[in-house]
Amino acid sequence: MNGDQLLSALDLPESSRVDQRVPKKLLLENGAPTAADKRLINDGVEELLWHAALKPTTIGVPEYRDDVREYLEIAILRLTPRPMAKLVRLTELVHRAIPYPLVLLTDQDARPGLSVAHKRWSQGEAGKTVVDGDIVAADWDELRDGARWPAFRDALALGQQPHSSLHALYQGWMDTLIALQAARATGAFSVAGDAAVAAGRRAALQECTRLDAEITRLRAAASKEKQLARQVELNQELKRIEAAKAAARDRL
Repeated sequence: MNGDQLLSALDLPESSRVDQRVPKKLLLENGAPTAADKRLINDGVEELLWHAALKPTTIGVPEYRDDVREYLEIAILRLTPRPMAKLVRLTELVHRAIPYPLVLLTDQDARPGLSVAHKRWSQGEAGKTVVDGDIVAADWDELRDGARWPAFRDALALGQQPHSSLHALYQGWMDTLIALQAARATGAFSVAGDAAVAAGRRAALQECTRLDAEITRLRAAASKEKQLARQVELNQELKRIEAAKAAARDRL
């Protein structure tokens, strides 16, 4: 599976196509808070293409407004990074720079991926938007995910997402990426049926990630510890954390 197939899986109508290059200047002015970030953009971005704009007029889904955010369109962008670029940070910078909720397709080392992140109004700058919460990203690993491709491809299609508003549609894509992440732990791919289940699954995934880091830390500490009593203490703590991770995995 490659980036073209992943983009095709979104099944976007021709009426939404834009196909315009996004200049690096836009990223530098809006998404690069440090000199290191500016270098990363200049050195790491081969091309950023604005592939499509999903609006009420192009896909027939109503816009969304409340006191926290305004979704008038969803931008579909495709980032081609250079081979040695720090993709995780570069992805974050692109999400920061684009003022609309963004579905970002990336393709590095033959591993295409998608990322999404909600936007909200900035509390410090009127008229500015900021990323609201974590960026949800999933890169495709053929060895690990290959058997799930038909189900994941079908779940990604625009027609499978909620159409009550652009916010609901965007959340649908986020839930689909979270479903892929969860499937790597459970072995079964399924998109959450309602908002409460989706929120619980995302919280469980975050807990699994946090506990994985703690397990890695404890194992490293135990391998270096010379005192027997401290080794026993670390191993007991490791068992407790592993049990907590198993409980979080069960909630997926």
